[in-house]
Parts: sequence; structure tokens; C-alpha cells
Amino acid sequence: MDNLHGLTQEEYETIKSLIGREPNDIELGIFGVLWSEHCSYKSSKPLLKKFPTEAPYVVQGPGENAGVIELEDVWVAFKIESHNHPSFIDPFNGAATGVGGIIRDIMSMGARPIAILDSLRFGETSKRITKGVVKGISHYGNCIGIPTVGGETFFDSCYEKNPLVNAFCIGIMPKDRMYKARATKVGQLLFLIGSSTGRDGIHGATMASSQFDEKALKKRSNVQIGDPFYGKKLLEAIMYVAENQLVVGIQDLGAGGIAGACFEVAYKSNMGVDISLDEVPLREKDMNAYEILLSESQERMLLIAEKENLQELINIANKFHLSWCVLGETTASNTVNVYFKNEKVASLDYKIVAEGVPSCYIAPSKTFTPSEEKFLPDKVDLKELFLKVISNPNIASKEHIYTQYDFEVGTNTVLGPSSDAAVLRIKWPLRPAVKSEQGIAIKADGNAYYMEADPYEGAKWTIAECVRNLACVGAKALAFSDCLNFGNPRREDVAIKMELCVSGMADAMKEFSIPVISGNVSLYNETVEGNTITNVMPTPVVVGVGVLEDVHKHMDHRFKKPSSLFLIGNLNQEYTLNGSLVQKILTGGVKGALTKVDIEKEKLLSKLLISLIQKDLILSAHDVSMGGLITNIFESLVDTNLGAYISLYVDEEPTMFLFAENPTRVVVSVDQDLEEQFKNVVEETTLDWMLIGSIVPEKSFTVEYNGRELIRCDLEMAKHIWKNSLKDFF
Repeated sequence: MDNLHGLTQEEYETIKSLIGREPNDIELGIFGVLWSEHCSYKSSKPLLKKFPTEAPYVVQGPGENAGVIELEDVWVAFKIESHNHPSFIDPFNGAATGVGGIIRDIMSMGARPIAILDSLRFGETSKRITKGVVKGISHYGNCIGIPTVGGETFFDSCYEKNPLVNAFCIGIMPKDRMYKARATKVGQLLFLIGSSTGRDGIHGATMASSQFDEKALKKRSNVQIGDPFYGKKLLEAIMYVAENQLVVGIQDLGAGGIAGACFEVAYKSNMGVDISLDEVPLREKDMNAYEILLSESQERMLLIAEKENLQELINIANKFHLSWCVLGETTASNTVNVYFKNEKVASLDYKIVAEGVPSCYIAPSKTFTPSEEKFLPDKVDLKELFLKVISNPNIASKEHIYTQYDFEVGTNTVLGPSSDAAVLRIKWPLRPAVKSEQGIAIKADGNAYYMEADPYEGAKWTIAECVRNLACVGAKALAFSDCLNFGNPRREDVAIKMELCVSGMADAMKEFSIPVISGNVSLYNETVEGNTITNVMPTPVVVGVGVLEDVHKHMDHRFKKPSSLFLIGNLNQEYTLNGSLVQKILTGGVKGALTKVDIEKEKLLSKLLISLIQKDLILSAHDVSMGGLITNIFESLVDTNLGAYISLYVDEEPTMFLFAENPTRVVVSVDQDLEEQFKNVVEETTLDWMLIGSIVPEKSFTVEYNGRELIRCDLEMAKHIWKNSLKDFF
């Protein structure tokens, strides 16, 4: 590290002023990590205050290791985190430890992790990174025995040397048994349990808060190394400790290692901490206090416990063959004191460390107004364009990715990868045992093209799409976890779009009355190569969590049998190709204003879908989004032996209507005997319906437009293209 340990000169001067002296190197290292963007949110805190965070069912909002909501029989903990920079430097280990870290966040709440999602962004030619990241995710998730049940993968040149790897985990716990990162009184022990400590990951948080340049690949030692088999032992030990209520608090050792965990506990407990590094189990020789304190070695947890429970904690650690030590105890002071070899090597006021970082947030002095010009291509061969769309890596089958994941381990997965949303049973050997009739649905969404073209409205589209995806499987959206991935906030164009995206997300959440209860911010996703600077497109990702009142009443997107095909929702809106995949394919970029989403109609559509599913009036449901209506229908055909005959009578120009990605639209298939009942239920709302064709037994794909055939496609050929377009990446 540089001699300021990642701090700016201004921050260094602030530290001297706050503590009244020159900090030593170890103290500077502590500040360097805990004042990093990754830990302190110093460039984004004011923006985060825009989000709604409360609802009657919210047990724990932002500020803990994960958010928690209440369902009928259990509490549910969940969070999304980023591991972007490490995954560029070392794709396998960066991604694997990203998964391990988010799992431990859920464990630290006392919840048993039951599923993982991933949200991934890669360059269009970065095969090494893509393969390494996917292998890392599958390695950790498969080995620890937690299913990866879904996610999303997006390719664009802006991510070529700055991939985005966001991992989400969800867990369940009995009601009234949540743990936090805090002690309850002076004199409680800090018990370190898990893997031994090495030199891997030192200043990982600081590295994650920096831009990429030619020196980035030399930072492999900043990337942590995970061990999922050891992680599984730690998981079961922590679950035993939590179930038997042997501790008063739990904290994962993530960013900042021992230092990060101890300052977190001290600040949240409002009491001091004295720790000694002498007994910390080490895996490398001659480690000094700086290295031990700031190492981000994986699979380690900090337990806060009464002294009378010490022997039982030791017995549990030994039973699971885990390393352990008594790290220290809480005190009545306002200081975290660190000792090593009979010397006090650091002594800092925890409030200064937690609250003293100078804000780097600067409200943009300008704004961004998207062009009102509507993109419409001339003389397009619609069949050729359709084949280009389904072969695009952002539409093509992701089975080469998700077949590397075990998405059924644990037997809780009802709907897995490729569904509009994943659906999980609530069934796990908790104490007391839980077997609920309710189900949980989870979905990740975040289309950067929308936010690049029209940041504010694109962000609203993203929230609406997530809610709609949950409704398509029969779930009511309850809460979000968000991961805000942006470039360098010091650049005004980045700051402007970040401000607009967050405002759009927050406004949509408020209109839906759905809070965000956990999340993460990842900034400085910027690559510097000589005089060329590349920032990623604004890429906020949101994971929606919803509930199905009866998990058996779920729906998927696949066509089941010959039936009628309907488009429902807000069909009388202004259609646009701005921000669409077709605009990107035909012009190489995206721009222009998006149609304003009608959130009230989105809410009606979600309620309608859930009602139709509960009444058994539809056979499938799939929301219209990337690739437009024609892509939506094709995606519902690919895993079937059926075909589709589409007959449209509309005034819109064909390219616009077939490929527009406007929100608030869902395609459903309906048994012909139930058509009248279906129409009656839809007409009880103010939403629209349109009969757009039928599902046929022949393996054909035909589109007619106002009585004229526009597309006749060999379905097997189209399926082959769709299924194999990403094959070369793996």
C-alpha cells in the first residue's frame, strides 16, 4: 500500500485533528480500510436516505449484516453484495469469496441460508473472466450445499475489464431469534471462530474502492481465498450456536477483517473493546500486527458471549474442527485497544472511526435530459432481426452457466433458473421444525441499457419489472435488496446518472409501497488504460423478495399445451425502441427518453396475475421485457414441443410493436374452455387484454400482422441458435 494506506491527504489531516496526534501505521491501516468507499459509503450516504425502508412486516432494515422481514411462520433474512474488483483480478477466487461472504452475512443474523442468486456483467469478449467467475460461484455454492436458484447475466463492452459480480443470499430463522453485531453489556467475550488467518485479502476493501489501471493485476494478494468445505463446517457450528442461544451477538469477518468486525461491534454496542492478537490462529509465519488485524482471510466469525458459555463454545469449535481463540472483551470505555506481544499497537475512539470520515458526496450541478427523439429503423428484415436478437448473448440461453450450479440441493427449489423468478419452499430443519404453506419468490433485475438511455425512468422500469416478474410466478413483492454499481462518482456525468437512477428507484419503491431493507454500493467501476477512461454504464441491480400464500399455486413461463395467447396490461401506452436491445444491435448504442411507467397500472397488473394464478385461469405467464413481445413468446416455446401462431391487428409499426420493451405487459396462455372466465376477471380491472394468437401442436413459429405474414421461422433452427450462442464462452 501507499504510505497513506488508501487515504487522501485531506482525510489524513482530518484523522490527525480528530485524534489529536499522528496515527501510527496500524491505525492508519484501520482508517484506510474503514474509511474506504466500500465500508463508509462516503460518496453515497445522502443518496441512500432517499430509499423507503419501513413496512409493517420489516423486522430489520438497513444497517445490519442483512435485512429481515416477517412471514407467517418464519423470519426471512436477505442481502445482495458486490465483489466486482476482486473478480477482475482473480475471477475464480473473487467470485467464490463473494458468494462465501454473502452467505456469512446471512449466518450472522442467525438465519440458515437456503438459496443464492447471482447478477453478473461481463465484456463481450472476456471469456477468461466469464469462465472463472461462473466456476468460482458454482464451486463455492455447490460445495457448501446451498442452491444457486437463479440470477441474470448481461454482456457489454463497458464491462470488458470491469466485470460486475453481485451475489445475493436469503435465509430463514425462527421468529424472535435474530442476532445482531453487538454486545449487551461490559465484560462479554469476543470469541473468534473459523479458519486460521493468513495474508490473503489485506486491504481488500481499499482495493475494492479504487479504479482499475495497469497495476490492478498485480494486486492478487488483495483477493481473498475461500474454502467452501471449511465454510460448511463453520455454517453448521454457527447454526448450532444460534439455535442453542449460546451467544448474544454475531459478526462476520469481512471487509477489514478483525479490525472491521471489532469496530463494528464496538460502535453498535456503544462500548469499548480490548483485543489481543497474540492467540489468533495463523496459517503463515512471522505475521505482524498490521497483517493479522487487517487480513480478510475467509470463513471467520466473531461471536459475542457471556464468559460462562466459553467452554461450550470451545467444545463446539473443537467438534467441528474449527480454529478459535478468545480475542478480547467489551469494556466501559469509548476506545478499541489492540495489543500484540505485550504492547498496545493501536488505540482509537470507535465513534471517530465510524463517524469521522469526511463526506465525499457532491450534488451534481447539472442534470441529464434524454432526447425525446424516437428511434425507428428503416427497412428491417424482421426475421433476420429476430434471429439477431435471440442469438445476442443478453437473450441467448444461459444454460451453459446455470447447469454448472446445483440449484436443487436442499429440495426447497420449486422454480429455478430461467424462470421469471425463483420459487422456494419454506422447509428446513430449524428448531422448532418449519414446514409452511407459504413460498418465497426471489428475482434479480437491472437493465443497464435503460439507465444509460434515461436514468430516472429506466430505474423506475427496473423496479417495475422486478415486481412484475415476481407476480408472474404468483408472488406479491414485499421488499428489495439493492446493489448500486456505478463508475467514478468524481466524474460529473457518472454522478448525474447515479443521482437520477437512485431517485428513480426510490420514487418507484415509494409508489409501490415496497421498502429496500439491505444492500450495497460499488463505485469506481472504472478502467484507466493510458489516456482511455471507461466507466461502466449505470448498473443498479435490485433483488425483489415476494411471498406466495400457497407455494403449490405457482406459475412458470413455459407453454403447456395448445391454447389461446393473450397480452394483458397497459396496452394503450406510447411504444418506444429507445433503450432497447434492438437499438443497441442496430446502432451500437442506446439513447432517448423512455415511456413513463404507470405504477398504478403495474400494481393492478400484479394483483391481477396473482388472482389469475390462484383461480387456475392461466397456463403460463411471462413478462415482456428485453427483446420485446416476439422474444417473450419464443422464450416460452424453447423448452416445449409446441409452436406458436401469432396474429396481430394493431396500428403500431411492426418493428416497434414486436420489439419494444415497454413495461406493464405480460403474455399469458389460456385454456380455450376458460377464455370467457379469464376475460371477465381482466375486465373487472382497468387493464387491457388482446388476443394475439394461439399455441399450436406443430413445431412452427409464424407471425402475421394485420393479415399479412411477416415472419415464418424454422423453430428448431431458432432454438439451436438460442441454445448455442454462448457455448464458446464455456
